[in-house]
Amino acid sequence: MAVNTNPKTSGAATAVAEQKSPGFFRQMAQSTEFGLVIALLILCVIMTLSSPYFLGVDNIFNMLKGIAPITIVAIGETMVLVTGGLDLSVGSAMAVGAMVTARLMTYHSFQPWVAFACGLLAGLVFGAVNGLIITKGKINPFITTLGTLSIGRGLAYLLSYGLQGTVASNIPMRDESVNFLGAGYIGKVPFAVIIMLTFVVVFSIFMARAVLGRQIYAAGTNEQAARLSGVNVDRVRLFTYMLTGVLAALAGIMSAGQLSTAPTNLGEGDNLTIIAATIIGGTSLSGGEGTVYGALIGAAIMAVVRNAFVMLNLPLTVQQAATGLVIILAVALDRIRRIRTTRGV
Repeated sequence: MAVNTNPKTSGAATAVAEQKSPGFFRQMAQSTEFGLVIALLILCVIMTLSSPYFLGVDNIFNMLKGIAPITIVAIGETMVLVTGGLDLSVGSAMAVGAMVTARLMTYHSFQPWVAFACGLLAGLVFGAVNGLIITKGKINPFITTLGTLSIGRGLAYLLSYGLQGTVASNIPMRDESVNFLGAGYIGKVPFAVIIMLTFVVVFSIFMARAVLGRQIYAAGTNEQAARLSGVNVDRVRLFTYMLTGVLAALAGIMSAGQLSTAPTNLGEGDNLTIIAATIIGGTSLSGGEGTVYGALIGAAIMAVVRNAFVMLNLPLTVQQAATGLVIILAVALDRIRRIRTTRGV
């Protein structure tokens, strides 16, 4: 095999290779997540100047504890969106998982962790129903999950009925070991935050390294090419919906643990917050693009914005309007990113 010993041509080849392969720090600076981190830091600086309590340890941990359930569900939502799907029913899945767990705890024959497992199983079934209707029934994900959103909310109310047929607005979470998932602490660190960060690391590695993780990207980038490459796209999408159902149920149980009760309105309003966090984090509505750690950054930005409204004593109506504005801006940024990518800018 001939070896190029000409220093001029080898030097030129090296220069071209360097141009084609930018360094690690340059790649990081060009990534969507880098810009998000900068935006998050700017928000934190503004809030630090606005309130001396913002950087307090208790406030930081409270914000992280608050976004833990949202981020855990956003991990699954990210995978669904990457495949080109959509799940609007995650808030209802949270309520169903928590309500099943709490209801079973009212029966002494059920051990707390059996009730917990059944709650996760309910989320798995919820996600499987979504996935099967979308992949086998070929029904639009928006329509499917909008329908199951209402079905799940009705099921949560059904599970709240007492023995005399009266409706309970909430069911107490009667076991401290299950409550520990959402309300417990290890030292000064909330256990929910530890779960959240662990999941972010594990699923980031899964999406980047595992075969199934790469297939999730392939299914959303070019479905036809993925099928020709041997990827079972329907099975991949079914997996993402089932995983999202399980993660939503877990997040619901954690939220109920924080409240020490499972209310029937658990997860209401969280659907858009979760989707907004994923879109802000760089996940494309068109599929094929998104990261788990981006969802964490998006959730953190949403948390800082909400915390700002609380510290500045702004009314709830303004908070809700601002959340809607953030969602619109996030979708607009997604649109701009796709246009720039198409034009090769």
